[in-house]
Amino acid sequence: MHSISTPSPSFKALAALCSLVVCLTLGACGGAATAKTQPSSSSSPTTTMKQIPGISATGTPGSKPKISFHHPMSVENDTYAVLQQGKGATIQDGDRVCAQGIALNAKDGSELMSTWEKNTPDCTLTIQKGSTTSGYYSVIKGQRVGATLAFGVNDSNSSGTSYIMALTLISRQKALTRAQGEKVANVPANLPKVTLDKNGKPSLDLNGYKPDGSLVAQPLITGKGTTVKETDTVDAQYTGWTLDTKGKLTQFDSSWDRGQSASFPLSSVVTGWKKGLTGQTVGSQVLLVVPPNEGYGSKAQAKIPANSTLYFVVDILYAS
Repeated sequence: MHSISTPSPSFKALAALCSLVVCLTLGACGGAATAKTQPSSSSSPTTTMKQIPGISATGTPGSKPKISFHHPMSVENDTYAVLQQGKGATIQDGDRVCAQGIALNAKDGSELMSTWEKNTPDCTLTIQKGSTTSGYYSVIKGQRVGATLAFGVNDSNSSGTSYIMALTLISRQKALTRAQGEKVANVPANLPKVTLDKNGKPSLDLNGYKPDGSLVAQPLITGKGTTVKETDTVDAQYTGWTLDTKGKLTQFDSSWDRGQSASFPLSSVVTGWKKGLTGQTVGSQVLLVVPPNEGYGSKAQAKIPANSTLYFVVDILYAS
């Protein structure tokens, strides 16, 4: 995502929920555990991850739990405990899961953060074999909505905070993997032409297009999902191109090549993305032509020369 993001504040331990989601999808919180088999039930996931002893939860499943443990507690990465069983739908492969979270300091049990009070669940987690770290995949897949799970996390921040992350799974839905909706019939003929391979990755032909310095946000497929707001975090598949120093159209970034979608708040991306995606609907595919003043301006960025017009094809998979 570095190719569309603007500079953001340094990572902090209090962003614990997002930190754990990164761990689940990228294995960023220590060595990835390896699952032996898939879980047969929510009560006994089969995984090589160690269980956290001496931790419990009380309260109505699906509501904010009260987490108890003796502290100070020594916390290891790739550890878990099932604290409460859920009674809702079963989490399956390919599901997008929304979770409310509480982070508790392992040293003294104090609450570092909670999403419950402002009702700001994280819905960026997709349970998918191959993209979700295998140990976590085998713990979460097969659980039921309403379950509360605890994970041990040792942060890599300067203070070395260790905490218990308690996630309550509050909903599930089948995740989109590409744009899904009605193909737009009246796309202006002078715009760049987009073709898709069998998996959905786009390629681009400029088709003689000459940018005029204005932002273009042209839907190619119109989805039937919710409308994207400028305050949303968006999950998307995308590819970006620009002209290199010799005037040749060149791909500089693609989530398709990385094998998984990218999630980002619209507040953290270049202006052209924020303006161009706001008002679109989930499931849509959008062609963006971003002029330099709404992209990176006069600052070169890795493969992107200064004063570049940027071309993107974006599949909007989720927004919240």
